[in-house]
Amino acid sequence: MKYQHLLVATDLLEGHEVLIQKAVALAKGFGAKISMVHVVEPLPGYGYAFISPADIETQLIDEAKQQIKNLASQNGIPEQNIHVLLGPTKVEIIDVAESGKVDLIVVGTHHRHGLGHLLGSTANAVIHSSPCDVLTIRINEEK
Repeated sequence: MKYQHLLVATDLLEGHEVLIQKAVALAKGFGAKISMVHVVEPLPGYGYAFISPADIETQLIDEAKQQIKNLASQNGIPEQNIHVLLGPTKVEIIDVAESGKVDLIVVGTHHRHGLGHLLGSTANAVIHSSPCDVLTIRINEEK
């Protein structure tokens, strides 16, 4: 099978550079288009004395857009192929995949044990909801 359009979903945490580099190499190997997505989760609407959650979300989105633009530029991903969205992570990734006719989603997995593992992860949620194939790439976090 030859993939035509890959979507790499990044959380911009430690190890995301390796995830993006591997996804770009895979896309080049297939001669496929590559897109990138980062999702900012909505904040609860309470508990902030001097700044509204909407203002914080706007700042988080602006910072993420700058990071994503830099990563895209460094990895040869066209700016029109990047997405920074606000919403539930799994839902937004799946929406981008469906609307962009993506046939492979590439996500990173962080090695977790205990409660974090039991509660699931974004990668697990995407795997079980995806309209297309999903490739997980293990991200090693050196401490």
